[in-house]
Amino acid sequence: MPQTNVLIVDDSAFMRMVIKDIIDKQPDMKVVGMARDGMEAVEKIGQIKPDVITLDVEMPRLNGLEALKVIMKKTPSRVIMVSSLTSKDAEITIECLENGALDFIQKPAGSTSWTFRQVESELVEKIRNVMKIGLNSLEIKQIPVKKPLRPFISAVGDKILLIASSTGGPRSLDTVIPHLPSNINLPVIVVQHMPAGFTKSLADRLDKISEVSVKEAQEGDLLEKNTVYIAPGNHHLGLKKDGSRVKLFLDDSEKINNVRPAADFTFDLAAEIYKNNIIGVVLTGMGRDGAKGAFKIKHYGGKVIAESQETCVVYGMPKAVVEEGYADYILPNYKISEKITDILEGRG
Repeated sequence: MPQTNVLIVDDSAFMRMVIKDIIDKQPDMKVVGMARDGMEAVEKIGQIKPDVITLDVEMPRLNGLEALKVIMKKTPSRVIMVSSLTSKDAEITIECLENGALDFIQKPAGSTSWTFRQVESELVEKIRNVMKIGLNSLEIKQIPVKKPLRPFISAVGDKILLIASSTGGPRSLDTVIPHLPSNINLPVIVVQHMPAGFTKSLADRLDKISEVSVKEAQEGDLLEKNTVYIAPGNHHLGLKKDGSRVKLFLDDSEKINNVRPAADFTFDLAAEIYKNNIIGVVLTGMGRDGAKGAFKIKHYGGKVIAESQETCVVYGMPKAVVEEGYADYILPNYKISEKITDILEGRG
């Protein structure tokens, strides 16, 4: 059995020992080093070349985000952030995901040895999952995306844009959402696999850098054009008719594809309402969520875009859509916003 070598970075000696104990109990993992802050981590990575790094968000000297930026520039590595559920930590964690971190683990409130062990199986699973990701996909390609300068020509009828994303999603969303035109003239729903508390930070960050308005979806929201709704963590996001309008609702039923929110849940209900007036986009992510939803969109005559392997951190979700034959377009993330506009203007 191949061994996964892990470097633990945390300013708390107590937390380092708790995480070390969890990892060293696994037959296929070993802690090969520990660091007290980002600066020490950067020094050690070059020496020990770990397979995976667990990186605390809040640390002295060099915090998690700044350390991550140095790591991804000098020695791109598989990084899992260790975050507290505070608004500040959640905001920084989202920025870390946009800057190359593959995933994050959330410390339970008031972390102690006992409470952190509640997330033991989650941490171990995430380490095994990121080991499936090749190091070549970690490189952040800075590709300029054209701002939408041309006037937007409104298409006839009510339309909707649906986007699914998972591992690597924040990085691709960062490329797609800010380059949608402010007058796109339809509502947008994003289903990003992420726990409660972090989806609001994702929405707030995208809102700051986008021409369209971005918010975390809430129970009872009436869909508005030129607005992006992020499905809140730990809830499926549904749509239903409310007279002549469409209303959002939150659903706490069982996970689908082992995730909640699930894109298949949202895509399915949206297709029943909007029929052929849908553009579905499936971005980077592990698993198959979005494939059944893409089938439903194609069934009603809508369009489906899959992110190409070229820019995916994990070519799982879009690959499933492509292999099933549901993708009308297979594009790198930096070409997706322009293709969406083309389709809406009748040139797709």
